Amino acid sequence: MAESERRAGTSEEVTPPLQQSFMIPKKEINMVSDMAKWKRSQAYADYMGFILTLNEGVKGKKLTCEYKVSEPIEKLVALLNTLDRWIDETPPVDQPSRFGNKAFRTWYAKLDQEAEKLVATVIPKHLADAAPEVAVYLKESVGNSTRIDYGTGHEAAFAAFLCCLCKIGVLRVDDQMAIVFKVFNRYLEVMRKLQKTYRMEPAGSQGVWGLDDFQFLPFIWGSSQLIDHPNLEPRHFVDEKVVNENHKDFMFLECILFITEMKTGPFAEHSNQLWNISAVPSWSKVNQGLIRMYKAEEGTVL
Repeated sequence: MAESERRAGTSEEVTPPLQQSFMIPKKEINMVSDMAKWKRSQAYADYMGFILTLNEGVKGKKLTCEYKVSEPIEKLVALLNTLDRWIDETPPVDQPSRFGNKAFRTWYAKLDQEAEKLVATVIPKHLADAAPEVAVYLKESVGNSTRIDYGTGHEAAFAAFLCCLCKIGVLRVDDQMAIVFKVFNRYLEVMRKLQKTYRMEPAGSQGVWGLDDFQFLPFIWGSSQLIDHPNLEPRHFVDEKVVNENHKDFMFLECILFITEMKTGPFAEHSNQLWNISAVPSWSKVNQGLIRMYKAEEGTVL
């Protein structure tokens, strides 16, 4: 991915390829034995290259720092703002069950119907044929409408959606910081609103043995942000005062704040993996460890 991004950054204008074909994605990982094929594929190399390129791009940077915001980035934020507005227009319904509010299915049906049109607002006209393919990843990124749940596999679909936009030249190498800080961060805000509004269940949660019920990537990129921070060490993220004072600057701490808002009881009990991570001596080691964990857990994520 990094190599293709470097090629894309060598000229001022994006030159569309002479031949480009698109197809509707279909699920290829159906059993454990399919994982080996996935990890040998170019798609895997592109996806992980994308994740790691962004990890490097946000290293040591605050969410509130200055960065370039291109027109496609603004259009992606507008797309996410539309999804947010639809939540307000689709209030929860009264039902006996506390979790999995069925109004989510109404909200999702709207996205299912409008996804291609939304994607078409982001990509240029000469790439219009890409919209049906790219839209599938957008639809897969917001949760499952049957189970009314959300998890790291849905998060991965949104990362794949952004990766696709890079592959076809809509997003460029100099969009790296804005992809994470403006687009992905806005995506997280919308997903948290979905989770709270419709009381969505965690998809494939490992309970206290998992890193988090819903997210993974913001812990990776968020720990990269904190590498070489002069004051904040991993042991500090379990300090409520530190989190409250710094969460607007760092994704990792924003995730911790959301966890403490959604869960009750001692942090060490409801988020044991994160509690253990707070004992790691440096953010660099935290970041490296999370990347290894992400690669190992992809079989349960994708």
